[in-house]
Amino acid sequence: MILRPAAAGEAPALAALHARAFDAPWGAAEIADLMAGPGAFALVAETQAPAGFVLCRAAAGEAEILTLAVDPRARRAGLARALVAAAADLARRLGAEELFLEVAADNAAALGLYGAVGFVRAGLRPRYYDRGAAGFADALVMRLDLSAGRP
Repeated sequence: MILRPAAAGEAPALAALHARAFDAPWGAAEIADLMAGPGAFALVAETQAPAGFVLCRAAAGEAEILTLAVDPRARRAGLARALVAAAADLARRLGAEELFLEVAADNAAALGLYGAVGFVRAGLRPRYYDRGAAGFADALVMRLDLSAGRP
């Protein structure tokens, strides 16, 4: 696996990957806009092709994972964990002392990953994710102390 910075021109490919990973994917324009924003950075995990990516932003001593997507065919191979660790390391180098994210309260796999690397629950956003006919899911706000070392 190779971890590398994402290039701005990769937004369409990252959007296609996001669409494979999520029921409510972000489009290429949304991803491109976020990548172009202040303090934004994105990392790609490649095997033979891009198989996952993380999109973040850092400002004023804090960083946030905006999205983390891994192609379903490449899951359970350590890509998500490697992307989170690399994002935390880069956020730390950019001056962030904390890394935040939001995750659906019913996403057991993601909760397991984030807990394993040291994230702790910092808040709750009730009915945050719209599941269509299935209703809504709460979002947990999670925090990682970047001063504590590598995840």
